[in-house]
Order: sequence, then C-alpha cells, then structure tokens
Amino acid sequence: MPWDVLFSAVNILALLAWIALIAGPRHPTVLSMVLYFGVGILCLVYAVALLGVVTGLIPGAGGGSANFTSIEGVRAIFASDAGVTIGWTHYLAFDLFVGLWIAKDADSKAFHRLLQAPILLATLMAGPLGLAVWLLVREHKAREIGRPPVSSK
Repeated sequence: MPWDVLFSAVNILALLAWIALIAGPRHPTVLSMVLYFGVGILCLVYAVALLGVVTGLIPGAGGGSANFTSIEGVRAIFASDAGVTIGWTHYLAFDLFVGLWIAKDADSKAFHRLLQAPILLATLMAGPLGLAVWLLVREHKAREIGRPPVSSK
C-alpha cells in the first residue's frame, strides 16, 4: 500500500473515532469501539509499519542516517513518506487515547458534554494543549470529589 493511501486511511479512521467520541453517546459499546477500533487499529498500523521499516521488510525512512539520538537523525526519519506516515499515526493513536481518557474522566466528574467538546477538539488538533487545558479544568472538581486514600499495604 502506498504511504499516501495509508496516511489518508489512518486520518479517516481517527476522524471517525473522534466524531464518535465527541458527538456520539457515551455508551460502553461506543467507548469500546473508540478504544479498540480507533486506538487499537491505529496502534496496530503503527507497529506493523514501524517494524516493517526497521526490519527492512517495507521500504522505508531515512536511510543510514535515521536515528532517534539527534535532531538530524529524527529529521532523516521524517524526510520520507514512510517516516511521516508512521510518526503521524503515532500522534493520532496517542491523541485519541488521551481524548478517550479525558471524556471518561469528564463523565465521571459530571462535566457537561458542551464543556468537554472544545477540550476534546483541542486535544484532536493539538494533543498536549488539550490535555493541559483538561488538567487545569478538572483540578478543582477532582479535589472537591476527593481522592481515595493510599493503602499502606
């Protein structure tokens, strides 16, 4: 499969999962579908593509200069369609997982879905920004609800 086709496919999958998460009912079946058919498939695509490129089974990224120990090495990885697609799939999987955690956490703390929506959209568009906003918004309610005591066992 050409990298541009895979790139489009993971984008569509992630977008459908985000739509279900933001606009769909928070029924356990929907949340499980977001987790297993959204996050899970993105993780599987990432793992197969990464292992395929690293082992040489799939033509890949960066040639001999690709590595994670220098900015030049990382740049070499992202200089190819394979590297961009694999890296983007990584972002999509983790941001969706974080969005799912935010949604479940917000539901458990009785935050209205209208408050959750912009935070989830921020997480979709800029993962760490959305997470940072959620951590700030949830703090007061988390303290109000209280945290379970730590067991000494």
